[in-house]
Amino acid sequence: MEFFKEISKIKYEGPNSTNPLAFRHYNPDELVMGKPMKEHLRFSMSYWHTLTGMGADPFGEGTAVRPWDSVEDKIEKAKIRVKVAFEFMEKLGIEYFCFHDRDVAPEGKDLAETNKILDEVVDEIEKEMKRTGIKLLWGTTNAFSNARFVHGAATSCNADVFAYAAAQIKKAIEITKRLNGEGYVFWGGREGYETLLNTNLGFELDNLARLLQLAVNYAEEIGFTGQFYIEPKPKEPTKHQYDFDTATVLGFLRKYNLHDKFKMNIEANHATLAGHTFQHELAMCRENGVLGSVDANQGDLLLGWDTDQFPTNIYDATLAMYEILLAGGFTTGGLNFDSKVRRASFEPVDLFYAYIAGMDTFAKGLKVAAKLIEDRVFENIKEERYASYKEGIGAKIVAGEVTLADLEKHALTYGIREQKSGRQEMLENILNRYIFG
Repeated sequence: MEFFKEISKIKYEGPNSTNPLAFRHYNPDELVMGKPMKEHLRFSMSYWHTLTGMGADPFGEGTAVRPWDSVEDKIEKAKIRVKVAFEFMEKLGIEYFCFHDRDVAPEGKDLAETNKILDEVVDEIEKEMKRTGIKLLWGTTNAFSNARFVHGAATSCNADVFAYAAAQIKKAIEITKRLNGEGYVFWGGREGYETLLNTNLGFELDNLARLLQLAVNYAEEIGFTGQFYIEPKPKEPTKHQYDFDTATVLGFLRKYNLHDKFKMNIEANHATLAGHTFQHELAMCRENGVLGSVDANQGDLLLGWDTDQFPTNIYDATLAMYEILLAGGFTTGGLNFDSKVRRASFEPVDLFYAYIAGMDTFAKGLKVAAKLIEDRVFENIKEERYASYKEGIGAKIVAGEVTLADLEKHALTYGIREQKSGRQEMLENILNRYIFG
């Protein structure tokens, strides 16, 4: 059965195309820096927003028109969604997907039945993966939606909840391994607090580390070699999330001696919620060697929450790909569209328009970023800016050959001999020139 009969496979038609169901910049086999564009970008479909997002918000019920969801039986509906997902990815040429356990299959009356249902639906996913060659970028666990997680999962005050979350994670890792997933993400959906008046902060952080270590141990036990990721987010659904941003997560991992087991899954909208730019979070990952994967979306700066919009900002995409290329590109990770169509974009075809927009934006960003790096535009400027550390007192500072007394003597003798402009406006204009030609 075909679910998108009116839509053919989306093709690359070039920058001058006016066809809204065609790529203008994403040409999967085009070589960029010696590698096909599709291998640089490694686009992935998010199972949750794409297949189960119905457009509900705090002020109204869902608006999405999804004809394939008309089946009443929850398990049968989940199996139909598998077929929809793979047809959708085939027509877009997307080679990866990501999922939470609860996106894939509904819960049963207890954990045993839930796991049985999950296995039944995963059987269908495995068949479609073999048929199409589409791969699993990463899996994860939804340990935040169900009411049992009202106080958190690993950080819950209830030990039974900790155990239940651990059981879910165990099963999700097993499924990710079964499907040859390249990674597994930990997002602390409710791992945080609303008030410190009832929170044992240190104990909750210890417990979070305990669960992560248990997951690491189990992965080694069953031979799962995929990369573990942590996805930073500063707030939502709790007021303060323990995985606030990259720097916070790095401090946490180093404290609990987990820093060599995890990399980051950076989401653009989470970066802005933390008061950072998307580029900043990626640069922090690059400098610390923990860039793993990316959730490609954007937020609305006029709204103070996680809007998960499809990425269309060419500046963000360019500077993101600039950092990713400087970091050596993706290995196990990729660009996962953790994005959802707007509530008023409720027809099935809108899913295609949205993904095409996001894929084209990052394809254009990739090409611009590659050209900037090939021309060493900003690298040359940075080298010149820090040239004073290449010789004289600067070289001695870098080599660790000076004391405070030595530096005092230098300052008394020479003062500040020269300052140079940062030329920010010029650099931004150069960036514009590379983007727009």
